[in-house]
Amino acid sequence: MAFEEPRISYTGKISKVDLGRGDRAVGVGGAEVYPLHVFEGKIPSPPRIAFEVSDAGGKDWPSAVIEPYREVRDNPVAWARKAIDAYGAEMIALHLDSTDPNGLDRPAEEAARTAEAVCVAISVPLIVLGTGNEEKDTETLRRVCELCQGANLAVGPVKEGNYKKIGAAAIAYGHTVVASTPIDVNLAKQLNILLENLGVPAGKIVMDPTTGGLGYGIEYTYSVMERDRMAGLVQQDTKLQIPIICDMAREVWKTKEAQSSAEEMPELGEPRMRGIAMETTTAILLLAAGADILVMRHPEAVKIVREISAGLLGGQA
Repeated sequence: MAFEEPRISYTGKISKVDLGRGDRAVGVGGAEVYPLHVFEGKIPSPPRIAFEVSDAGGKDWPSAVIEPYREVRDNPVAWARKAIDAYGAEMIALHLDSTDPNGLDRPAEEAARTAEAVCVAISVPLIVLGTGNEEKDTETLRRVCELCQGANLAVGPVKEGNYKKIGAAAIAYGHTVVASTPIDVNLAKQLNILLENLGVPAGKIVMDPTTGGLGYGIEYTYSVMERDRMAGLVQQDTKLQIPIICDMAREVWKTKEAQSSAEEMPELGEPRMRGIAMETTTAILLLAAGADILVMRHPEAVKIVREISAGLLGGQA
């Protein structure tokens, strides 16, 4: 009896979202099959990696991951340029950490001007992310949208409490929104519906399901992302046919395993390689779960993930 390869019947397709503008725009999403299932159908846009840049200089980053950027850490523009020129970044994710009301509490206008400067200085797509404080993020990201009009940024996190104001600014100035919900399929779907009802088209939304690092809740994220993809691709749920972004690096590098010195945790080996291994493993798990954009930090982790992704996708990455 001849072997018949099992096939899944896909009835849906993930929306394609373009970030950036002109001939340097980068597409994400568009998959017609489960993550990495190139043997079953088309994955027209391979997963993308955005290098993280912090406008607060990465003050809470372990030395192992700040070392590649030490000479530029206090200049977000130079930092972003180095990520592109030295490490081949195809996207930049600028975290406006300085705006945290419980931290530096930098004025929204100043942070937005920094985002504008980075936007002007780079030719790759830019993702601008606040701190998660809804009130401060609303003020900051609305101004970012205005200053960077037409650049087609991805701005977030956009939550149920501030989606109207940030969503309206994104529509007005031509940007994409990062819809962020706390590890729950129904909440993710609900926010997508609210954004679409506001007038944000599916092609201008990416979902952030919230993620944990390796050993810190990533199995919950994996399950939610898996269900998102099942609903969108085989259950005809158009509200979940949205590309996924995973803001994962900060979750990895804040863990005790990545933060601790060799003296504190000698059983885990050299701290630098330990952190790189954790970031790499987390990224590969999220790719298998359905991530379309990974926000990463260490250039060596990015290099490894790129090579593995290219192999899994048959050279499409």
